[in-house]
Amino acid sequence: MKLKRPSGSLALVFAVALGGATFGASVVTPMRGEVFGGGIALADDDDDDGGGSRSESRDSSSPGTGKGRNLSDLFGKPEPRRKVVRTAPALVREAPREIVAIGLDQASITRLTAAGYGISDRADVPLVGAEIVKLTVPNGTTLEAARAEVAATAPDAVVDFNHFYRPDQDRAEACGAEQCLARHVVGWPEASDMPDRCTASTRIGLIDTAINEEHLAFAGGRIETIRLAAGDLPESGRQHGTAVAALLVGSAESRTPGLVPGGELVAVDAFQRNGNDDRSAVYDLVRAINLLAGKGVLVINMSLTGPANLLLERTVEAAAMRDIVLVAAAGNGGPRAAPLYPGAYEPVIAVTAIDRRKNPYRRAGAGDHIDIAAPGVQVWTAASVKGASSKTGTSFAAPFVTAAVAMVKAANPELKAGEVETLLRQGAEDLGKPGKDPVFGWGLLNARTICRS
Repeated sequence: MKLKRPSGSLALVFAVALGGATFGASVVTPMRGEVFGGGIALADDDDDDGGGSRSESRDSSSPGTGKGRNLSDLFGKPEPRRKVVRTAPALVREAPREIVAIGLDQASITRLTAAGYGISDRADVPLVGAEIVKLTVPNGTTLEAARAEVAATAPDAVVDFNHFYRPDQDRAEACGAEQCLARHVVGWPEASDMPDRCTASTRIGLIDTAINEEHLAFAGGRIETIRLAAGDLPESGRQHGTAVAALLVGSAESRTPGLVPGGELVAVDAFQRNGNDDRSAVYDLVRAINLLAGKGVLVINMSLTGPANLLLERTVEAAAMRDIVLVAAAGNGGPRAAPLYPGAYEPVIAVTAIDRRKNPYRRAGAGDHIDIAAPGVQVWTAASVKGASSKTGTSFAAPFVTAAVAMVKAANPELKAGEVETLLRQGAEDLGKPGKDPVFGWGLLNARTICRS
């Protein structure tokens, strides 16, 4: 039953009794990094985990909210209560005036430059056997029209927007190290219990934001970091990359022991910071995958998400043809969100997140593209400057699968990429509906089986 609001003299009694208190419009401010209705999360500063807040204020236009009140305010018809929602600006999906292409021949480039297109950057991509070119679009030409024109000029080329991809991190509740050792959920063996054949040197590739190599978590470790951006372009933040890297290869003696302590990590910072937004354009993401393929990595961790892109799809397929295992976060857009990429591509192992009770993470993506689940809620790992903190998001579930792949490949180096995925699938603990389902995929990663013959 709805209660009527008091009016007339009764309203005056209420106002006096409440000391002049009134009910103004509430203002809700979303947590930093959220976009209401969009399911978009930015990488947060893990050294400021209490960052996001909700605050309320009173609308000065509401009756009886402060100075200048009069009888008409008290006895007149009250204005309806209004809720004002402040939202973060929508994240930009692609570079505003750029088209990227793989396989443009010189004749096509000549025709395009004559039509007003500029060449802002280009690089060889041996992985796909062609060059990637970044084109600037002529003034007055929409991106859609430009993509169509470039594709028509070079029908054999792969052409698309220069889409942006972002680290896939969410906010987490604080917890202690013992509570947050999520590895126990999947039975991850202690370093002292790992068979020697599973701890052989394995080269792991990582595409992420910058890493704080001076962190104690990496003491004595073997980490090669490569920054793609040149010159004075803004560096990406170190929060996300440091956390993911420590999960993978953190020192066994540190507060945040890695899943593959002593493993060799080749980390590519393919991101740039724009305000509070760490993002990687597909032009850089393609070059990063190509670079890691040239470094001889056996598995690549990509805790990042974005839209479908033809150049990224082509590059992912080329890497899989070389038997490089690709692992990616499923995304934190929620179970009703559209599939996110590169995880949704067929050759990529898409990893969703579960909590310590093996329940699905409420913001994890879902769908037929989900392959496997791993711990991703309150995962204990390195903070960006020093110390450690808990992390939440599918970003931190992906390294569990990447580490499992590294150990399988160390024990069985002759295995093909598809065979490695089959082993993980066969050993998974079935959760949810029997068999593969859109929430858990084939089930929860089972680390107890990854080093068996």
